[in-house]
Amino acid sequence: MSLNLKNNALIIFLIVLIAALIFIPFIGNCPLFDWDEVNFAECAREMVVSGNYSRVQLNFRPFWEKPPFFIWLQAASMTIFGVNEFAARFPNAICSIVSLIAIYLIGKKFHSQKFGIIWSLIYAATLLPHLYFKSGLIDPWFNLFIFLSVFNSIQFLNNPNGKKEIYNSLLAGLFLGTAVLTKGPAAIVIVGLTLLVYSIWNRQLKLFLSKPFIIFAITTIIVSGSWFFIEWLKGNQDVIKEFIDYQIRLLKTEDSGHSGPFIYHFVVLLIGCFPASLIFIASYFNFRDLTPYQKQFRKMFISLFWVVILLFSFAQTKIVHYSSLCYYPLTFIAALGLVQNFERIKFNTALKIIYWLVAVVFTLAFTIIAFINVLKPIIIKSGIIKDEFALLNLQADVNWTGFESLIALVFLIGAILIFVGINKHKIKLLYYGFFFNLIFIYLIISCIVPKIELYTQHAAIEFYKAVSKHDCHIETHGFKSYAYLFYSNRMPEDYSNKNQIKITEELLHDWEKDGLSPLTSFPLANLYWMEHYEIEKPAYIIAKKQHEEELSLNPELTKLYSKNGFSFFVRMPNNTAN
Repeated sequence: MSLNLKNNALIIFLIVLIAALIFIPFIGNCPLFDWDEVNFAECAREMVVSGNYSRVQLNFRPFWEKPPFFIWLQAASMTIFGVNEFAARFPNAICSIVSLIAIYLIGKKFHSQKFGIIWSLIYAATLLPHLYFKSGLIDPWFNLFIFLSVFNSIQFLNNPNGKKEIYNSLLAGLFLGTAVLTKGPAAIVIVGLTLLVYSIWNRQLKLFLSKPFIIFAITTIIVSGSWFFIEWLKGNQDVIKEFIDYQIRLLKTEDSGHSGPFIYHFVVLLIGCFPASLIFIASYFNFRDLTPYQKQFRKMFISLFWVVILLFSFAQTKIVHYSSLCYYPLTFIAALGLVQNFERIKFNTALKIIYWLVAVVFTLAFTIIAFINVLKPIIIKSGIIKDEFALLNLQADVNWTGFESLIALVFLIGAILIFVGINKHKIKLLYYGFFFNLIFIYLIISCIVPKIELYTQHAAIEFYKAVSKHDCHIETHGFKSYAYLFYSNRMPEDYSNKNQIKITEELLHDWEKDGLSPLTSFPLANLYWMEHYEIEKPAYIIAKKQHEEELSLNPELTKLYSKNGFSFFVRMPNNTAN
């Protein structure tokens, strides 16, 4: 036993070491991306500069759409490392370590040490899970807490450890409650539906009346409601209503233009989790020789997968990371097929066609992108791109050496090794293939993503950083952004002008009565004041090219310059319109 414990400790140490080496370096080498990533970072920055850690703020106004747990993590990181990209993304780098350890230990408990290692390898070497660990998004921690809640639910519902069922029910409630404090009540909906589907599948609806489940439910309510209750006592009764309204809006309406067809998330998982997604499909019906406990474990994770993907497929708002919780059950089923039924796993003709179609598209895409400067004149002349803003983005001066195409070769080698390993049942080739896939993902995030950022938003980020050195106002016109807040280093005093407060509050009152959300209405009201009323310091306004003409009609605005699809204007003080 001591040998096994030492071996287990060594594996955990190696997971920590390898994950730290993979996920921590270079996470600050690229600006934060609008919207979500920089949105959360700005909320954390405002916590730090205002000293108000009890609530989330945006524009130094209450922001009730997100609870504070993840923002607290980012704020703590910024206190240690400063307000920068590294600090904003560091909490998720830590989440990568915790997640891979959890996957290993849970996989070991479920099946074997080998299963735990393979599951953690597949998870780390899959594009989208890997990418989110290097981002500043909420989802990695939110997903981890739900994953741990579901696991502990399996434990107390199946009671494999006798007296530990109460302990597991308390843990399940603690993790689910923390998930709510991380992203909101959607966590309860997801876990609740998962347990309902699982119970119906097992014909055991009485589970909802069991003592462990009641303890789980009470613990969830206490933990998740703690912060809400404190805010309610402080007089912020609107917090619960704002949360509920926001969640309903996401399900019923297209949020900020994020729409898509019903199959959106199926396609995202197929491509973004390649090749694990294909192994998942090949392994889905191969689950022979499982113990009763393992069968229940599998049922729960299958239930979680279908609840998440169907829930967000029916939702009107379609964003890539909404289905990110599927990464756990998807990689779990893939690992189960490889470990439990490897000799029976094989790609059929349809899966082979899909596999090589995706592999070829990936290879060609990452080969072509290295020669984009050569192809740029041809693309522009062809008229393929109809969007004027995208065409102007393409004009950015980005240095490509051509050697970036070798990254595509790394991917292709990995794809070949995994394909041969599956069809020839050679497990070592599979390991080598995922190792190459891991290198490929690491290289595109380190080398390709920063260059893509130079095309998409860098001209605007560059301007925001420049004006951060001056005492000024700043807003965007015609497009939604949070980057200008973060990179121009807005402070509470930037919104303290008495005339500004009076005008914006009047506009907010009228617009919110008409149904415009507070989050949307305040930037618009502030922009309207900057464009038309008396100001005491320079007001900078940024628009995309298609909205430049609207600003040009205002004689008090002076155009500074245009770059890569963005146009930059200024209005100087002592210019009074109304």
